[in-house]
Amino acid sequence: MLKPLLTTLACVLFAHPVWADWDFNRQVRPILSDKCFACHGPDSAHRAAGLRLDIEEAAKADLRGRRAIDHAAPAKSEVLARIESGDPHLMMPPPDSHKELTPTEKQTLREWIAAGAPYSPPWAYVPPRWTEPPTLDHGATSANWIDNFVLDRLRREGLTPAPPADPVTLARRLAFDLTGLPPAQAVVDAFAADPSDGAYERMVDRFLASPRFGERMAIHWLDLVRYADTVGYHGDQEQTVWPYRDYVIHSLNSNKPFSDFTVEQLAGDLLPDADTDDRIASGYNRLLQTSHEGGVQLKEYRAIYLADRVRNVSQVWMAATMGCSQCHDHKFDPLSIDEFYALGAFFADIDDEEHLRDQYAAANNRNPTLRAPELPVQSVYQRQRLAELELLIAEIESAGEPVDELTAKHERLAQTVSMPIAAATAPREVRVLPRGDWQDESGPVVRPAAPAALGWTAGDGQATRLDLARWLVDADDGAGLLTARVMANRYWALLWGEGLAPVQDDFGGQGRPPTHPKLLDNLAVEFVRSGWDVKHLMKQIVTSQAYRQSSVAPDELLERDPGNALLARQGRFRLPAEMIRDAALDASGLLVHELGGPSVRPYQPVDYYQHLNFPTRRYHADKDNNQWRRGVYVHWQRQFLHPMLKAFDAPTREECTARRARSNTPLATLTLLNDPTFVEAARVMAAEVVAAHATPDARVDEIFRRAVSRPADDLERQAVLSLVSAQHHHYADHTDEAAKLLGVGLHDRPSHADQAELAAWTFACRLALNLGEATTRN
Repeated sequence: MLKPLLTTLACVLFAHPVWADWDFNRQVRPILSDKCFACHGPDSAHRAAGLRLDIEEAAKADLRGRRAIDHAAPAKSEVLARIESGDPHLMMPPPDSHKELTPTEKQTLREWIAAGAPYSPPWAYVPPRWTEPPTLDHGATSANWIDNFVLDRLRREGLTPAPPADPVTLARRLAFDLTGLPPAQAVVDAFAADPSDGAYERMVDRFLASPRFGERMAIHWLDLVRYADTVGYHGDQEQTVWPYRDYVIHSLNSNKPFSDFTVEQLAGDLLPDADTDDRIASGYNRLLQTSHEGGVQLKEYRAIYLADRVRNVSQVWMAATMGCSQCHDHKFDPLSIDEFYALGAFFADIDDEEHLRDQYAAANNRNPTLRAPELPVQSVYQRQRLAELELLIAEIESAGEPVDELTAKHERLAQTVSMPIAAATAPREVRVLPRGDWQDESGPVVRPAAPAALGWTAGDGQATRLDLARWLVDADDGAGLLTARVMANRYWALLWGEGLAPVQDDFGGQGRPPTHPKLLDNLAVEFVRSGWDVKHLMKQIVTSQAYRQSSVAPDELLERDPGNALLARQGRFRLPAEMIRDAALDASGLLVHELGGPSVRPYQPVDYYQHLNFPTRRYHADKDNNQWRRGVYVHWQRQFLHPMLKAFDAPTREECTARRARSNTPLATLTLLNDPTFVEAARVMAAEVVAAHATPDARVDEIFRRAVSRPADDLERQAVLSLVSAQHHHYADHTDEAAKLLGVGLHDRPSHADQAELAAWTFACRLALNLGEATTRN
């Protein structure tokens, strides 16, 4: 009688009055993953006491008369005894793990076990399914089904959504999110005059149709696939891969289905009747870091390249950290070392080892280095311009006019560049490398395969990269719905600052489950149903009322939900580095809108590359309009990233970057004030403002319109005018300083202007471009 009574009493004491249905993935799995799975998880080689807690059957099994979790008698569960013990030889987690359960975590485990310890499979490996949106309370309205999920969650949390953002803020938010640039003032004024739903939707469609959309979206994709203009290792020599970047921009602008976008990159060279763009797309397989140093070991770098590709493919398309399985089974997720090398085996057919076999070839140390096999290509935009030019030449010739200059231009434009592509060869043998040791060839040979946890089933014959690519976007018999959820989460993050699942490249045990799982699943299903239509999904999100909320929040809400997980307001975050640069050039009128082409070189210290060797080199900034191209076209030197990009947390692109860091340092402010691009933008902006407006008040308002899309308020106007007056006096007495300031950059300065006045207003423009409002997406 006593034991049943104690068991019943324990269940009553442990019972939770609110959680009738346990969400194991959200409430319990993160605790077990952080504190227990390293020793009691998927890694069989390092599993302690033969106990596995990530699988329900194993956790509740009889182990020599004891059960870690006793379903019939929860109070007798060994887990409870161990987490409550003070004996260092018995307590869990053990002291030497440097892990410690908090009182809240202990209480959660007690209540969960008392409720029968219900498990559910890892959410990341369960294909999403459509859930009918919640019905809203009477009086609540929504723009689309996204709002139903957001408002239902807020109602259950006892919160109300933030009011709509003002028209100026909303227009700037939408323009930055969809084009990476501030909106034209005429667009802002028109929307402020008519902020109706219809006017808003027309603005959305206009931005989605803009060629600037592809440039903005490409920044994120290039981060994911670690695109760069240099090889990374050793001499960090240049490589000619910019036609791949142009392919990405064009694909996004033309709204190529993401499924095709995936297949072309992973296996464009294997497609039947592959065309030039398919082969350029296959250059994705050559974006990894490579070494062109004499003396490298072929087998070592074969292993390094394989591991790099596995890490990138798994993070980009699966949001899985398979890199953890290079040396042993994953500690936290059902991903094994065998599966790591099996995934790498898909890429064993890529012919990319000539630079390793002929290590001492003179071409290895040239700049750019050769990376055979290469294909002479014209980029997609190059071909478009050639077609346009040929039409123009034909029209002029038919009119009997000379075309000598146009013909010469055609010859220059028709030149090809050689870029590294994927070219299939006989697949190399791939073995499991115990402990990741490339010299240990005792492991078994593996055939190409994807992780079983994601639904891969082996078929007949040897699978290829094309099979992998198609499986990743096959929503019926492959991992397509899982891939769609990964990408839907990233598109949401681009439009909110954070994903619904916060860790965008790790949906596993060390990530964090989504705050709105059904909403995320619906976005994934919608993405697939739309035919993998990126623009459709982006429009779905930005037309919701939730997206259009103000980012301003009362102190009470900030204290309760500092990370905005409940979506009771919009996100507010600093713009990416490229957008900050582009916005300054746009405000000055310097920005050059030209699609594609070779990477450009902004102003940078000439000795910045002094430590680069093989060969040695100096930096040469562009001396023409390329100086004012968009940031997506800036030359990306992995070892020595451009200082402006680095100051604003752009990644070196050595590895996949799903979410950029956002820091706030004095170096960023100093860059905005002193980088030659920003100084030149400020002085050109000042010259235009001074020439266009006679009165100081009008000039201040114009500066603010260009920088933040609105006129200055009274306090700002007085502050700027005071600054201008003080600086005018200073530069009148120091003409050499005025000349030095106005001489920054290539753009001509007006010779007839009052130099002290122009320098003073340049100072004001530098201030405006440094405003938090100018560099923040609200």
